[in-house]
Amino acid sequence: MANEFSPECKDALKLLARSRNVLISGPPGTGKSKLLAEVAMAFGKGLAQATSAGVPVHNPASKIPIPPAAGAVNPALAKDFPAPVKADRKVFRTVFHQNSKNRDFISGITPAVNKVAGQPDFRIISGTLYRASEHAKGEKGAALLIIDEINRGPAVQVFGGSIVAIESDKRLAPDGSKRDETQYFELLDPDSGEIAEYALPHDLYILAAMNQADASVEPLDVAFLRRWEPMRLQPDAKVLRGFYGLSAANASPLPETPTTTAHALEAATRAWVAVNDQISLGRGNEFQIGHGVLMSDAKPAAMTLDEALSFLCVGWAKVRAHVEEVFFGDIRGIAATLNALDGPAFNPFKLTETTFADDLRFRLEGPNNLSAADIYPALRAIARG
Repeated sequence: MANEFSPECKDALKLLARSRNVLISGPPGTGKSKLLAEVAMAFGKGLAQATSAGVPVHNPASKIPIPPAAGAVNPALAKDFPAPVKADRKVFRTVFHQNSKNRDFISGITPAVNKVAGQPDFRIISGTLYRASEHAKGEKGAALLIIDEINRGPAVQVFGGSIVAIESDKRLAPDGSKRDETQYFELLDPDSGEIAEYALPHDLYILAAMNQADASVEPLDVAFLRRWEPMRLQPDAKVLRGFYGLSAANASPLPETPTTTAHALEAATRAWVAVNDQISLGRGNEFQIGHGVLMSDAKPAAMTLDEALSFLCVGWAKVRAHVEEVFFGDIRGIAATLNALDGPAFNPFKLTETTFADDLRFRLEGPNNLSAADIYPALRAIARG
């Protein structure tokens, strides 16, 4: 069963088992959201548990309709899997944004909606972290809390007093007892309505993801970041080549006119690599564009040449939009990335000079939207091949 999952998924599970808190980062299109979903599925299945100890019981009401049978733990997987002996496994999810608040994540007071006359105007809500923590405190409980776009919101404010308490060595002991190192923080108890001290359980795991290049509502300071085990995803040409059904990279010149689907896909791959090289030079590695933007459910290797060219137009519209965003206000930067400064004559993109109020201005000329007729010349030019 473990072989169903990618090496990246297994690495993330191993990091979670070791450090409890893992932060996935990388440029857009490198597979962060896909990895979050895969880890959630693997965590819920309880891969470290041997299913030979009994027949799994079908539970339609459960988020995992057929949970693993309780039984012996597979020693080959246990050391690299979170909470291998816990059978009551649950995944909690949230996405941070500019309006995310501490009360939504831990606990707090919120106005009562559709209240009956005579009832209180406010109520105490249990936030995502609190609910995940309470589940993990169960005798057989283990919880995975997934936070997507963690740097899109005021993360430090949202975590509040729990920032120190999330560290693996500041948690409660595996049996739920207090340790000398256990860190408590104050919260509004949803049951009693009183301020109470609270500590996080051993088998609560937090997996977050972010794009480093995205502008944050509030910067993630060093004190916050050092409490996470980093896992970085990078643009991977091998993945794109595998999706396109291409062989290993080669240095053969691209033909002037494509005659096969493979020619178009090879040009697209080389152009994508060249774009990322230019972005790295001009803005930094974190601003690159991942292989995922050029992938979909389609099978381009099985397409005709015309179909493949039309298919590439869709993905490259996203690449071009990304380049224009990364180099916003820098026409020469965009032109350099598209090889339009001193590029070949067949490049549909050209950088021209003009004046406005006696000041020198630059203008990038070319098609507003790449079509099947001009996508290959553009890719060949960008690829410098």
